Formats: sequence, structure tokens, C-alpha cells
Amino acid sequence: MSTSLDATMNRLREPEGDRTALARRMMVCLLLILLVTAVLSLGSGATDTSASSVAWALVSGQDHLISAVERVIIMDIRMPRILLGMMVGACLAVSGAVMQGLFRNPLADPGIVGVSAGASLGAVSFIVLGTGVLAPVAALFGIYHVPFAAFLGGLMFTFALYRISTRSGSTSVATMLLAGIALGALANAFTGMLIFRADDEQLRDLTFWGLGSIAGATWPKVFAVAPIIVPILILAPFMARGLNAMTLGEATAHHLGVNVQIFKRLAIVLVAAATGAAVAVSGGIGFVGIVVPHLLRLMIGPDHRFLLPACGLLGAIMLLLADAIARQIVAPAELPIGIVTAAIGAPFFLWILLRRRGLMDI
Repeated sequence: MSTSLDATMNRLREPEGDRTALARRMMVCLLLILLVTAVLSLGSGATDTSASSVAWALVSGQDHLISAVERVIIMDIRMPRILLGMMVGACLAVSGAVMQGLFRNPLADPGIVGVSAGASLGAVSFIVLGTGVLAPVAALFGIYHVPFAAFLGGLMFTFALYRISTRSGSTSVATMLLAGIALGALANAFTGMLIFRADDEQLRDLTFWGLGSIAGATWPKVFAVAPIIVPILILAPFMARGLNAMTLGEATAHHLGVNVQIFKRLAIVLVAAATGAAVAVSGGIGFVGIVVPHLLRLMIGPDHRFLLPACGLLGAIMLLLADAIARQIVAPAELPIGIVTAAIGAPFFLWILLRRRGLMDI
């Protein structure tokens, strides 16, 4: 009798469907997995350099036990690559979750709907024209000129996508996808024109834009995008209340006290800034923004208070794992990381479409 009463009280304290405790446990697990993945990534590569031996030598003060080559491999090649991969994966996943909450459907993703293509167009414009027509602007922003250009391109395409696909507060999934395809094709056309007129040195800088890569990670790139990405990842969870309200519709969100117009503009700017910064340093890496939020939504529910930080953690894990696969599958060479994320994400996207085909208006 006592056991039955305890079980009844527990059910009353935690309503059916409430996955708050599960979400908290999931975030702790994801944080631990991320730490383990980062450590393993730091110790793996084309060389046999051990990250643990280098770390022990540095901590114990026995620097003479490690060679200059080992120090360079760990500190100047692998470390910035891991940090950059974590930031890019986290901001792409969070951007996808914000877009899905804003558009109120799980098919929104910066890569699929053309936002990444717009950001790429902005970045390529400054890479190709930054020493010519756009030289004054590039000099004004210094090392931040490429992330700024990517942000501006992503912002313009995100705003255009929202304006085209939203009517009377309702967003059409079909219109959003078709408009995203059209905008992405337009951006890719202009990007192709710029690449065609690029010189050999610029072409080498643009080789990773097609499929995405973090192979060129350096400390300057980390320092260039960290002031953009880190604040966005910190601020994103504070948008959870607004995104939760938006899932009920704009009218309901307004009655719940959300300034819908200001909130939509803030969400668009956040997505554009995050996507632009990621594209500026890694090129076009697709499907992270759709796979991670949808997978976590199935596991811990749609509450953005937990969904957004969990997306940041799982996005970082996914990109580190994809980078490890890209480095190992054709070692000692490496695949562009976009191939790996597309190979994982495209079947997942098709599964979502098939799962929702009875609900979609196409």
C-alpha cells in the first residue's frame, strides 16, 4: 500500500510527458561525451604524437621532454582545430533549433534554406574583392572583415526567406523550402562568378568552400570568430521563453507577453550572425542544423530551455566526430567534412520528409 501511494505521489509531482529530469541528465551526459570526444580528437591524427604526454610534460614543467614538432602539432594544429570545430558545430545546431522554432517546423536549417549560401556569397565576395573594390571596407574591419561579410550575406538571405515564406503570421513549409532553394541557387550563381575571376592564390583559399572543412583552423581564425560565436551561444538560451511561445502561434505569443516583431528580428539577426561566423571559417557544412535539433526534440522534448543548450553540446560532438571520420577514412589525406555531414544528414532529412508527408502542404 505504501509503495503504491509513493508511486502515485511521484506521478503527481512529475506529470506524464514531463521530460525535465531526462533533459537535465541528457545535458550532463552530452557534456561528458563532449569532453571525452575533444580529448580523443586531440590525441588522434596522421602522426603518433600523444596529447597526454605533451600535456603531462607541460603541467609537470618538463618541457624539454617534448620536441618542438610535437608542441606545434598539439598546440598550433590540433587544439585550434578542435576549438573551431566545437564552436562551428554548436552554433550551426543552435541556429537550426532557433530557425525551427521561429518558422514552427522541423525542416528549417541554415544550409537547406539558403542562409549558408548567402553567408558564403558574402565571405567569398570579400576574399576575392577584398584587395580591390572592397579593400576600404576590409581594412575598416581588419581580421573580422570575412566574418562580417558572411554575417551580412546570411542576414540578407534570412530576412528575404522570412518575408517570402510568411503571410499573415503563418509560414508555409513548401514556400520556405522552394524559396530557400531559389535563394541558394542565386547565391551559388554569384559565388561561381566570383570564383571564376579569382586568381590562383584566392582559389586555394576557396577550395574548402564547396563542401566545408576545418582543416585550415588556426589561432587567428579562432580569435576572429570566438567574439561572435561565444556570445551567441551564451545568449541563445535566453530566447527559450519566446521560442516556446512562438510554437503556439504568433497571436498566442503576443498574448503571453512576447513582443513578436522585435523577437523575430532578434532571432533572424542571431541566426545570420551564427551562420555567417561559421561559414566564414569552415565553408558550407550542411545538415548539422537539422539533424541535431530534431534528434534531441525526439529524446528530450520541444522545450527550448533544454533544447538550445543540448543542441550546442550535441552539435559540437557531431562535428568533432565527423571531422575524425573525415581524417581517418582516407588517411593520411582527409575528406571535406561536408561530405561526412551530408552522408549522415541527407538520409535523416529524407526520413523526416517521409515521416511528415501526410502533414506537409506540398
